[in-house]
Amino acid sequence: MDTDWQAIIYGAINTITFIIMLISLFGLIVPIFPGGVLIWVAALVYGLATGFTALGGWMFFFITILMIVSALADNVFMATKGRQAGASWGNLILAFLLGLIGGIFLTPLGGLGAAVLALFLLERRRLGGDTDKAVGVIKALMQGYLWAFVIRFGLGIVKIGLWAIWAANVT
Repeated sequence: MDTDWQAIIYGAINTITFIIMLISLFGLIVPIFPGGVLIWVAALVYGLATGFTALGGWMFFFITILMIVSALADNVFMATKGRQAGASWGNLILAFLLGLIGGIFLTPLGGLGAAVLALFLLERRRLGGDTDKAVGVIKALMQGYLWAFVIRFGLGIVKIGLWAIWAANVT
């Protein structure tokens, strides 16, 4: 292939990959949006399109590890904060499942709303109608979500940085 055309094609692939990664990164603002996974998918497609060099293979390996960590961050931080505030495991799991179902039928934001509302109602019932304690559980859950978001966003930036190092070395 003519080197000018090759440079144009690689430039287009880099630009498209970067745009997808940025959209995925800022999509993390929306609860339940799998931005970290989409950054990983963009890196995978990039590797398949340009070939996995030794450097690319290592970068993709590290991007994969970071994707797994970021995917677990929501569940770990939200559940930990919810438990610290006194929520039961059963109610947390049920709220999580209702959030997934709600996310499918009501959009991701609707899913988050369904999960929060379900957890509030379940905890209020479990706590004998104590609204203040149920609200405390929801506040803790949202603090966990905020910490998870910060971690997922930071890891997203690191994944994009690793990809950028990889892309800078592809010719």
